[in-house]
Amino acid sequence: MADADRMEKLVSLCKRRGFVFQSSEIYGGLGSVWDYGPLGVELKKNLKDRWWRAMVHSRDDIEGLDAGILMHPRVWEASGHVAGFTDPLVDCKQCKQRFRGDDPRIKGTPGQPDARCPVCGTRGTLTAPRMFNLMFKTFMGPVEEDAALVYMRPETAQGIYVNYLNVQQASRQKIPFGIAQIGKAFRNEITPGNFIFRTREFEQMEMQFFVRPGTDEEWFEFWRHERMQWHLALGIRAERMRFHAHGADELAHYAKAAYDIEYEFPFGWNEFEGIHNRTDFDLSRHQQFSGKKLEYFDQERNERYLPYVVETSVGADRTALALLCDAYHEEEVAGETRVVLRFLPSLAPIKAAVLPLVNRDGMPEVAKRIHDDLRGRFTVFYDDGGSIGRRYRRQDEAGTPFAITVDGQTTQDGTVTVRHRDTLAQDRIDAGAIAGYLTERVAPD
Repeated sequence: MADADRMEKLVSLCKRRGFVFQSSEIYGGLGSVWDYGPLGVELKKNLKDRWWRAMVHSRDDIEGLDAGILMHPRVWEASGHVAGFTDPLVDCKQCKQRFRGDDPRIKGTPGQPDARCPVCGTRGTLTAPRMFNLMFKTFMGPVEEDAALVYMRPETAQGIYVNYLNVQQASRQKIPFGIAQIGKAFRNEITPGNFIFRTREFEQMEMQFFVRPGTDEEWFEFWRHERMQWHLALGIRAERMRFHAHGADELAHYAKAAYDIEYEFPFGWNEFEGIHNRTDFDLSRHQQFSGKKLEYFDQERNERYLPYVVETSVGADRTALALLCDAYHEEEVAGETRVVLRFLPSLAPIKAAVLPLVNRDGMPEVAKRIHDDLRGRFTVFYDDGGSIGRRYRRQDEAGTPFAITVDGQTTQDGTVTVRHRDTLAQDRIDAGAIAGYLTERVAPD
């Protein structure tokens, strides 16, 4: 299957099965903003819960935080976002399309007669590049004036930096320790696209690990390895992932070293997590701009220092897209094409579907009792519409790992059939054993 065709089919499935919808679709949509439907919100929640367990609950050296989206404007001056968080913007006066100034499709020099628009092909209609700040602006209070200007945060990391001493002192952590956060960020991207890969509103899962200067390279390598292993444990195929080391010309101004974890999406290799050695850049800037001492006192070494920071920053939306792309399969079964999402059971939005074989002979009543008993412990779905084969196919597209079928034998001996999504194998088990059966197979690994 061609990559473009595969991506188009995946986007269609996401809408049809309730993973992702275009925001404000009935009004024509809002560019590169997406809404997560019933299955999408469960998939994303399972992903975020798994990250939180790995980062916070399973470690005693990382604390959680939920910082506000709105922060003091000086935060973004200190971080460099006000002065430097910009992209070159070019407009076509003919077709009214907008591009990044460094768009490789542009032939010639924007602003000069030789420049050709990559969309309409007209020469001499591209404006000269002008710098465009990617932060969304809003106002706090009743008056819209410069004094009331605040920004929608373009990243979640700064909320961690300005709180690091609060967290350290409240939790009595000693360096090295980390602070983890999951939250929304906003960027007024010039050319967003590729479905939920690059959007104007997105969710980040970030962890900032504070270390003693001189130990940063060791911790950087530790977290680089840990993060790749975590993604592999999601079931993402190893051959679809790789590291990309930032060269000297790619490194951000704050970074001593940086690696991206890239996934081979249908539209090419792209980053969905970054691991960065940020040195003490952020804390030193906030110390300078706020006038507050942010040094850590190391009692064991009897010295004060500004910690270095090793950052792991992963996009929840991009990782969800990687999971969807990796799970999507088409195969021939009994002469028909079967579309299936092969999520890990622990990540699947629905763990099991409960299906009466037919809507008579007491089967729906038994199936509903089983469904009602399970739904307090698992996300389960009841479906009695259409042929059993058609219902199986719907659950395959939703990524449901198990389908529990109540049939005529159930009413005689109390057993049900459990169909496995990936192998199509079926087990016959006692209805009273279903909860234990699912617990064993869908528990987070």
